[in-house]
Amino acid sequence: MSRRAPAAPLALAAALAVGAGWAGSAPASAATPVPPQISARTAVVIQPDTRDVVYAKGAEVRRPIASTTKLMTALLALEKLDLSDVLRAAPYHPSPAESIVGLRTGERMTVADLLRALLLPSANDAAETLAVGIAGSRKAFVRMMNERAKQLGLKNTHYANPIGLDAPGNYSSAQDLVQLALILRRNPFFVTTTNQPKAILRSGSRRRVVVNRNTLVQNVPVVNGVKTGHTSGAGYVLVGSATRDGITVLSAVLGDPSESTRDSDSLNLIRYGLDSYHRVTAVKARRRYVTVKVKHQSDDVASLVATETSAMIARRGEKIDVRVVGAPDELEGPIPAGTREGTLEVRQRGKVVARIALVTARDVPEASIGERARTWLGRTLTIVLLGALAICSLQLVLLRRRAVRKRRRAAQQRQAHPPEAS
Repeated sequence: MSRRAPAAPLALAAALAVGAGWAGSAPASAATPVPPQISARTAVVIQPDTRDVVYAKGAEVRRPIASTTKLMTALLALEKLDLSDVLRAAPYHPSPAESIVGLRTGERMTVADLLRALLLPSANDAAETLAVGIAGSRKAFVRMMNERAKQLGLKNTHYANPIGLDAPGNYSSAQDLVQLALILRRNPFFVTTTNQPKAILRSGSRRRVVVNRNTLVQNVPVVNGVKTGHTSGAGYVLVGSATRDGITVLSAVLGDPSESTRDSDSLNLIRYGLDSYHRVTAVKARRRYVTVKVKHQSDDVASLVATETSAMIARRGEKIDVRVVGAPDELEGPIPAGTREGTLEVRQRGKVVARIALVTARDVPEASIGERARTWLGRTLTIVLLGALAICSLQLVLLRRRAVRKRRRAAQQRQAHPPEAS
């Protein structure tokens, strides 16, 4: 909760340089990445599309969370107020070390600007103003915070204030923090704001420029949020998010010993999370998946193609199954192009995640009289040949049986009338 720290030390600059090197593209190797070694007391990384917990270290352990408390303050503000609403600044008397935006009691500021002040420089006076503006008092707002946490199933979370000041009843867990961040990231304003290195507050008594305390947003291209925190009791805390090639991961580190360690831990977790996944194109639109015979046209076939592309995020090494369902063995025209003749089922982890129609790639024309006649003649000839073959086979069997009977009778006669001795 201290005021903005000086420039990052050399160790952090090196970590960010490493981050910049891998930020632009997926790793060339598909090998499973090695889990990182981190200094944080507790940590977690999740992949929201699959809901996988990619990495966890004491993820459900309750710890003080400093200014990441303000994530719940932000959620209630976004749920209860309009961004264009104007609130009067509540009285607030900060200690010298607290982060504030300098609101004067009674000063009027929009909810949008109060949220920018809350989320970027972590202004405590903005948090107090939002709390009082929503609930009428800090105490009533804290009750709302705890009720909402319970509704969201954040079982290891409890709030004692809307700011994040150290207090016995103000705690959460790494797992709960990323779940809360995941809910907040459904809101476009939150996503845009927490991905900004700085913002201009144009309402209030004067124009203000606020800077994002999460310096990874500015220095590492894939990082796009979320919120930092620090108190003597909580240590250094960071809830982070990052997106690369359409794959997003959310991380949280709690109880790091320094800002540089907090950032390097977060980068290592984000790297591990992103490297563990890739986007798989299971089905591609207009690609042929089935070839079907065309009735009455022995030299022609019809192609069944997928109507759309199906892509999903999968863990590296994970198998995606594609099955053909309901496709015929033979088609008889006339059938126009684009007629559905089956389905592709895409299965991930044993569950059907997509069903894609299979359609004819081109018109299947009606067979001519001559083609039908050839088919009939061909079938008739086949039947005749098969019949002839069956008759011949039967005759051979009968002849063999007759020969066997003759040999038996001859043997019996020789036994009954043996030749006389000379």
